[in-house]
This record gives sequence, structure tokens and C-alpha cells, in this order.
Amino acid sequence: MANTQLQKTPTNTNSRQKFTFSFWLKRSKLSSEQCVWTTRLNSSNNTLFRFNANDTFTFKGAKSGSDAMNLISNALFRDTSGWYNVVIAVDTTQLTDTNRVKIYVNGVQETSFATATYPSQNLSLEINEAGNQECLIGSENNQNYFDGSMSYFAFVSETQELPGIFGETDSTTGEWKIKTTITPSVAWGTNGFLILVNGNSLTDESTNSNNFALGGGTLTKTEDCPSNVFSTINVLYNQTTGQGVTVTFGNNLVYYGSDSSRSCIGSTSPSSGKYYYEAKVFDNTNLVLGIVNLAWGNLNGASGYAFHDDALNFGYDLSGQKTSGGTATAFGSAMSNNDIFMCAMDLDNQKLYFGLNGTWQGSGDPTSGATGTGSAFNLASGANYAAACRLRNGTQVGFNFGNGYYSSSSQVSSAGTNASGNGIFEYDVPTGYTALSTKGLNL
Repeated sequence: MANTQLQKTPTNTNSRQKFTFSFWLKRSKLSSEQCVWTTRLNSSNNTLFRFNANDTFTFKGAKSGSDAMNLISNALFRDTSGWYNVVIAVDTTQLTDTNRVKIYVNGVQETSFATATYPSQNLSLEINEAGNQECLIGSENNQNYFDGSMSYFAFVSETQELPGIFGETDSTTGEWKIKTTITPSVAWGTNGFLILVNGNSLTDESTNSNNFALGGGTLTKTEDCPSNVFSTINVLYNQTTGQGVTVTFGNNLVYYGSDSSRSCIGSTSPSSGKYYYEAKVFDNTNLVLGIVNLAWGNLNGASGYAFHDDALNFGYDLSGQKTSGGTATAFGSAMSNNDIFMCAMDLDNQKLYFGLNGTWQGSGDPTSGATGTGSAFNLASGANYAAACRLRNGTQVGFNFGNGYYSSSSQVSSAGTNASGNGIFEYDVPTGYTALSTKGLNL
């Protein structure tokens, strides 16, 4: 949602003392001030929730330029691989100040704050007034844009709700998971809404018709959602010195500045199963693509030569060589700009296959099982592998783990077949393989 703003001005006046926001989000860019939503009359009178430059959050309410409410978390929110569910439940009529605002993350109430200024009893916040208090999602009035993905953005007007309305604990995994059917304890309230339910739809799915409008930027649909989390590149798990890497577009587009070699890896790291991903080359300077073994002890090291430093890291370089542990041998065609790299890892049979533009290199056959016909490398049994790239001096590459996009301006042109029904790719996914996602891990 970088540089994107959604907006709506209420046509009715509801309670300005009781309300609940719930939203699911997946962060991309860290260490910058990013506003998730704000309701505002002007810059001096507003209510907002944002992430701060140190990756804490702030929930605050300004009245006449002063903070009438200000809660800043001690906890850091730096996970770029999973979805957060944030529930903000307000009732300023409560006698006890700490009951007037309750913030839950993934079902657990946040109680530790670096700053804790609670609203005074019966305070009317800047929200829910007809013709004023415009609701903006994704930015703070066209600045401090949120960079990441959002889903199931809900607002219950006039009621302080519990998080169990919006999510629940999975009885098997113990993790907080989404409820796709939301039923408020009383009612949605006249200004209540539920958007971003069916992809990037701004149509209100509550009992109201409070549809939002796109106020700027581009809203891109993604297969990645709270009920099926796709792999992304992990911006925290890379080798960086000097300029280092920049990861954008939902943590799938990777760019490296004019500096020496560094590496960057994905977040999902299975040890069994059969998985497929694609990557599109936008600038091929010194690019190597492949997978790394997470047991390798130098993931955040200084050398940056992931595919040279360890014999269990496997890559495909610009000239079409396969490379591992400092040894590179001829294998396939050279990679050029706009080529689409294909990777199939069979962790059940410990085989790895590389492809380019729809053709498996080395006459590879990812469906050959234990035979490993044309495989590039043999993998270590039981090892955890993640998608990876090595970059240098302006390299740019877009990963497609199943979302159907390589960048905001480059998407799958004609989707291939996918027997698992999980993810959208340019080329046919080999039978028996699937996307690196939570659904894929459980097929």
C-alpha cells in the first residue's frame, strides 16, 4: 500500500466515546514513521494509529494541537513475514483510565507502554462526526504512508469490542487466526464498515454501505492474506554493509545500491515437501539466484558471498553456471534483464532444479522423484532451505512466491497451470509442487 490512501467522510454522527478498530496487516518497510489510519478534522484535531521510526506503535488523539491521549508501546513490531491483527477498543466513559483504551495484538492485550496518557473520562475524540473527521486508511493525510499489506479492515462504531470478535486461537497451532465472519456484539453502528475483504475491494461488507474511495496511489490485490501467508524476502535477515538492500512491494522486490556484494534471503524455510518460486530480473548486475541452507552460520556475515561460502548453498548465476561452495560449473543459459528464473526444490527427494523462461535447464525434470533427472544439486536431508539472491552494484530482482506479481508494474501475463491451486505463476508449476505459503506447507 505504499503511497496509497483510502478515504471516506462519515455522513452520520455516532458516538465519539465508544468504538473499535480491527485490521490485519503485514509490514514491509521498517524503521520509518508510517500511519495505518487517522480520523481527522485537521492537523491539530485528529486520532491516529501509526508505527514509529523505532518500530513501536503510537495510538494518539490530538485536541487543539495537544495530546489528549497518547499510548506508545514498548514492544517492537518488526516481523515482515507474518500478519499482525491489531484491535483498538475505546470507551472513554469507563471509570478506570486503563479500561478506556485497550489495544490487542494477535489476541493479546498490550499493557507495557513507554508513554501512557489515557483519555480523560467521557472525552469525545476526533471521530464519527458527520461531514468532518474524515477517515483515512494508509496514510496521515497524504504523508507517512503505510508500506505493506492490509486485510479485513473493520470499524465498529459505538461499541468497545473484544478481540474474539475478529480472531481466535487455533486449537492445533496455538496461533491467532482470522475470523472471516465478523459479528459485532451489538451492531456495526451507523458508521461501521468492513473493507479489504475480497482482495482490494473497497466495498463495505458490513451490514452498512459505507464504501471507501481510493484517494491516491494504487491498491494491488495480493494472494497473501491472513489465512494463507506467502513467503516474502526477510529484510532483517540479510548481509548488509554500506548501502545494503532495499526491499519493497510487499517485501518481494529487492534492490541493491552501488556497493560490494551482499546477499538477501526469503523468510519461509521448509525442510520437507516440494516447492516452486519465480523471480524476474530487472537489473542483472552480478545477480545469483537460488536457495540457502539456514544452518549456514554466516547469514548476517560480512562477506556477502552466500553461494560461495558454503557447500549447502546453491545458486544459478548470470552466465548460466550453477554455483555452490566456491565452485561454479556450466549448466544452462545466461540470465538477461526481463528473464524469469524458476526454482523447484524437492525436499522429499533432496533434489534442486533451475529453470529459465519456461524451460528447465540441464534437461531437468522436477517430477522425476528420486531419480533426479537433470537436477542441479543434491540437497541435504532434513535441512531448512529458503529462497535467496546475491546482489551487487544496482542489482534489482522481483520475487513471485505465488502472488502473481514481480513488481507494481510487472505481473504474470498468462498464468501457467498449478495443480495445487495455490498461487499464481507465469509458468506451469510441476505436478506435486506448490507455493511457499502456509497452505503449501500443509498440503
